[in-house]
Amino acid sequence: MTDAETFQRMERMYRPQIGLYDLTRKPYLLGRDRLIATMPLASGDLVCEVGCGTGRNLERLARRDPTLRLFGLDASATMLERARQRRCATLAHGLAEALDPKAHFGLEQPFDRIVLSYALSMIPDWRGSIAQSLSALRSGGTLAIVDFGDQQRWPSPMKRGLRAWLSLFDVYPVDDLAWHLKTREAGKTGRLDAHTILGGYAQILIFEKA
Repeated sequence: MTDAETFQRMERMYRPQIGLYDLTRKPYLLGRDRLIATMPLASGDLVCEVGCGTGRNLERLARRDPTLRLFGLDASATMLERARQRRCATLAHGLAEALDPKAHFGLEQPFDRIVLSYALSMIPDWRGSIAQSLSALRSGGTLAIVDFGDQQRWPSPMKRGLRAWLSLFDVYPVDDLAWHLKTREAGKTGRLDAHTILGGYAQILIFEKA
């Protein structure tokens, strides 16, 4: 799929539902507020949310620490229209696997923190997106991820039902996401702190780049 086709797919998906998006996602995109409240931050940090959507998380980050310099990247122009109304971050249109601090935001330095909130399960090249995020992150910086988990402790019928429903929205949980980051930890490129929510319904992963 070309970049243009990806952008068009995002518009077809989100434009009809943008008015109710935040309200309808709150019940099942669990762990977002927990991540925002607990992820490592320092005063004046450059923080980028990749797949920022309506800017909901960026607004909460601004409330947690008004000194943060906030940036958001999203593949949906419709989502960015809504995010701009919050006036809390510098925004850019683009793909996660192409994240570039200078090209997208004119920055000469890497980010201190990068957030991926329920984005990787919608990105076919999720490995490339993680690699690009880490390349845009300073040494000692943090990649903070919240997304669907493997539902390991769920009965099989419930797991299949959840995933069938999620697939209607082009969402496909990445079962080996934590394992992928653990291999990076084993390769001494960083340190992983992982937590699961509701028997693996969701997961929070904090990866500190070496």
